[in-house]
Amino acid sequence: MAEQNLSSEIDIRKAKVAKLKEDGKIPYVQKYDRTCTLKQARELADGTHVRVCGRITFRRIMGKLSFFAIEDIEAKLQISISRNEVDEEEYAFFKTMVDTGDFIGVEGDLYTTHTGERTVRTQNYVLLSKAILPLPEKFHGLTNLDQRYRERCMDLVSNDVSKDVFLKRSRFLQFLREFLTKNGFIEVETPILQSAVCGASAKPFFTKHNALDKICNLRIAPEVYLKQVIAGGFDRVFEVAKCFRNEGMDPSHLQEFTMVEWYAAYWNYEDNIQFYTKFIREAVKTICGTLTIPFKGKTVDFSKEFERINYTDKVNEILGLNVLDYTDVNEFKKDVVATGLFTMDDFDMCKTIGGVIDLVYKRKIRENIVQPTILYNYPACLVPLARRNDEDSRRIDMFQVLVCGDELCKAYSELVDPIVQREALEEQAKARLNGDDEAMELDEDFLNAMEHGMPPISGLGFGVDRLICMLTNQESLRDVVLFPLMK
Repeated sequence: MAEQNLSSEIDIRKAKVAKLKEDGKIPYVQKYDRTCTLKQARELADGTHVRVCGRITFRRIMGKLSFFAIEDIEAKLQISISRNEVDEEEYAFFKTMVDTGDFIGVEGDLYTTHTGERTVRTQNYVLLSKAILPLPEKFHGLTNLDQRYRERCMDLVSNDVSKDVFLKRSRFLQFLREFLTKNGFIEVETPILQSAVCGASAKPFFTKHNALDKICNLRIAPEVYLKQVIAGGFDRVFEVAKCFRNEGMDPSHLQEFTMVEWYAAYWNYEDNIQFYTKFIREAVKTICGTLTIPFKGKTVDFSKEFERINYTDKVNEILGLNVLDYTDVNEFKKDVVATGLFTMDDFDMCKTIGGVIDLVYKRKIRENIVQPTILYNYPACLVPLARRNDEDSRRIDMFQVLVCGDELCKAYSELVDPIVQREALEEQAKARLNGDDEAMELDEDFLNAMEHGMPPISGLGFGVDRLICMLTNQESLRDVVLFPLMK
């Protein structure tokens, strides 16, 4: 029955379009000159003459006086239309030919109703665009998650939460660029289509470059190119980079995602800790209006000093082993399983010592962190692009910030020693040959830049989508990406 009703309504709306064309009217006009947006109109004084436009989301038709509401992404405004202000033909046309979902332009004076509703008293109106399909039911919207992702435009129309999420995402990106620019960073762009898999431990997408007859990969991270820009003389650079990783999907991972990386010459990772702490506090305050926000059913407080956890010491404490002493992955797996905390099956997919350590961290440390926490002092085997610690080359000067089990960023003092870097990438290449499809390839262009000399550098990267989830208290990355890829 519902399908029959919908089909009937669609037929009626199509007939209206045909009737408009038959009468020489234009159902889809080319433009409308407005004097202000709906949000701006709501802030103007009563009596101000305005020309506004938007989508009709509500109609209440009465005898000689009717009301409707128009909306855009930022605001809603009530419109009244009366037989006393428009002639009989125009009023009849509105009642019979204009529907919810249509776009309309309205000219008139602002006033406030006795209930306090800002309203435009219609003097003239223009039907701008006729909708064939009806809008989702306003009070329930698109309740099916799959439908919300597939029909994002209707989700935005019917769901105020979704509107707020994507407005905040846009404002965050504006804040990000302003914050970094005022701190001396320059925005640059690096290739998405690359010839070497480097910059992160991840499985890439591959594609064929027909003109060059060459297999290329889509960017997994912008790191190696941004460090080459630093080597070229730029002191501070950043990029808002679309990246692609051909891995599993879950609420905190998507194959296509937005990443930000920044690099500063002459900094070490402690400088980046201080800078990121300032950045994230200002971001939370700017987007949320407060430093105490809800996330994953918890209350997260960014105003307090961030706790610090020594990553290597914490893993050692859990296992009762010194993970830095191991060089053979099979021996390491055996000793970890002997603790009784894991089975050998848990490590079936782990090809390296770093992979085993990372699994221990994810199972035993990450999920227990709620408040903003800085993890630092990582084993060198985890990140081949990070600078080795001066006192113990088995460790790297790296940190991450976690909130409610989510990793908000990863940063370290960068490895700029070309000899050590080549050795690390050669080890990665061996691991790749041995079946580790997340290992990096040896990037000669990157090494060539490093061999010509790089200054001391510290870089930081974070996923925009994951951060927006926290800032808007959303559970899934799909809730903060306008058009996530669907099956």
